[in-house]
Amino acid sequence: MAAAAAAAVVRGIGSKLSHNLRELRIHLCQSSAGSQGVRDFIEQHYVTMKKANPEFPILIRECAGVQPKAWARYEFGRERNVVLDNLNSEQVAKALESLITKP
Repeated sequence: MAAAAAAAVVRGIGSKLSHNLRELRIHLCQSSAGSQGVRDFIEQHYVTMKKANPEFPILIRECAGVQPKAWARYEFGRERNVVLDNLNSEQVAKALESLITKP
């Protein structure tokens, strides 16, 4: 059930990425428990998002011990971020949606 909800959010994200957003960066740790939901989200939904937006920069940055965060860069270099620590895949999708739909 949660995977279906996350997939629906990802489909919604896919159609909105390039309107006023210039770049999406996701920072995570390859092994920490706090990044598990982000890793799950990437495994399950990255390909779908990238296929829907082949020219849009979606950057995945892995670093040991880093706090998982998503960064959105908008027009004129303005940026926002959201912490993704200890979120599940569905919560990560909703956090990304909030970055994309509310600049």
